[in-house]
Amino acid sequence: MNLYLRRGAVAVAAVSLAVVLASCGRAGDSSDTDSETIGLLLPGAGTPRAEQFDRPLIEKKIKDLCGDCRVEYANAKEDVATQQQQVDSVITKGVDVLILDPVDAKAARSSVEKADRAGIPVVAYDRLAEGPISGYVSFDGEKVGEIQGRALLRAMGDKADGGQIVMMNGSPTDPNSAAFKRGALSVLKGRVKIGKAYDTAWWNPENAHANMSGAIAALGADTIDGVYAANDGLASGVISALKAAKVSPLPPVTGQDADITAVQRIVAGEQYMSIYKPFKLEAEAAAEMAVALVQGEQLGDIATDMVDSPTTANVPAVLLTPISLTADNIKDTVVKDGVHTIDQICTPKYKAACERAGLTT
Repeated sequence: MNLYLRRGAVAVAAVSLAVVLASCGRAGDSSDTDSETIGLLLPGAGTPRAEQFDRPLIEKKIKDLCGDCRVEYANAKEDVATQQQQVDSVITKGVDVLILDPVDAKAARSSVEKADRAGIPVVAYDRLAEGPISGYVSFDGEKVGEIQGRALLRAMGDKADGGQIVMMNGSPTDPNSAAFKRGALSVLKGRVKIGKAYDTAWWNPENAHANMSGAIAALGADTIDGVYAANDGLASGVISALKAAKVSPLPPVTGQDADITAVQRIVAGEQYMSIYKPFKLEAEAAAEMAVALVQGEQLGDIATDMVDSPTTANVPAVLLTPISLTADNIKDTVVKDGVHTIDQICTPKYKAACERAGLTT
């Protein structure tokens, strides 16, 4: 599934996500005394993000911007039909705006069209839903893949030219997966041999384990010089398969999302890197878009980019810049930003590795 990005001239790092909102009633409707409601539907992706970060950060920012606004929240637990029912439910309840992170971007189209017919603007969050969406907030997917690919080549050292890798790509139902893959291939093609490549349904670590086991059997454990894993869940499945096959030393493995277990694997030297996405910026941008739409405001002050989905052109967007996370910058990124504490990372199992990495309180 293609996603075409057209970056604005203003650097994302300089993008101001602030928007001045004087009140929380519908613009031009002073007679409406009821509080506005913003629907928030997350997919329950195979990471702790939704409940630990996205939901509380979005809800807090909405409250900060609009004290009278209510949030109607649901998590689809990775089930397309469940999410479609949840969209139907919030439409029936009469939400004013919907923030939607789709389980399946293509399948979400009919739900987005229903919301549109009901006069409910939809902000696509993290994944670009098909259909007539009003705004989109995410990290630059191709940049994610480029950073992962460059990190993998760096970790492979003298095997970066002519070595063999396995690509464990994300779910084909997630349009971000295609962007990650494109970005990674733009760096890896011509430098390494791709021995095996897999699209991993629903980002399932067990599927990644099975695929990696198959790759080891087909290629031979000693011929795999690196593994491109699109996120940390897939990296966990890859690494467990490598360990089960008694591969030692482990080849470098990439990841994404900065999960606590991934950070621990990085500290221990089992996973080379992850992609850290400052979730707060993404969550706050989505909240600001939603409240602006409740207000009847245009999104131009918030969204400095434009994207095209397979169905909709010129969608106002905020595209944020991801950060490469390695053992060298854990303290200056996820610890500094309060995503994980040193105590959470450095459990007794990882105490010695943390000391070697300089992660001490």
